[in-house]
Amino acid sequence: MTRFSNQSDGSLLHLAATGDEEAFVELYHRRQAPVYRFALHMSGSASMAEEVTQEVFMTLIRNTAGFDASRGPLAAYLYGIARNHVLRSIERDRPYVAIDNDTVLTTGETPLGDLTRTEAIESVRQAVLSLPASYREAVVLCDLQEMSYADAAGVMAVPVGTVRSRLNRGRALLVEKLRVSSARCSV
Repeated sequence: MTRFSNQSDGSLLHLAATGDEEAFVELYHRRQAPVYRFALHMSGSASMAEEVTQEVFMTLIRNTAGFDASRGPLAAYLYGIARNHVLRSIERDRPYVAIDNDTVLTTGETPLGDLTRTEAIESVRQAVLSLPASYREAVVLCDLQEMSYADAAGVMAVPVGTVRSRLNRGRALLVEKLRVSSARCSV
């Protein structure tokens, strides 16, 4: 058990703001992977996700006072920072970036099973990446990051009802894109 295992994210941030480097390291270890996954799902690029994750924590350490606990949990604040960086990077680089092949996970069961699984994963990732940004955000936050509607609304700076409607529309678009994709593969 670490020194900080019972500390909340907000407490760790407060300690980090007072110069406690270990508290910041603990906070980074807790929140780095989910922020990276969010950025990867939003951008489709492992290198962009790494860059965004680094920027999120650099922004946090430079401006710890920017977090207001009354507006929501620290995780939602970090996703909000990541969202802004991803959107800026996508605008700067190009509309959509293909996902790196080395980020696709396989289980090693059989070569055919791995190939089928890899193709299915890639198909879903491409479908998510092809969604308009507002729908992609809702799908990534709620379905892939398992964030509550309220927290996703905080990240996206929209009402909860908007998150629900974007999620519903995003899921419908995903189903249609995957249906078209599987129809092309079976022809």
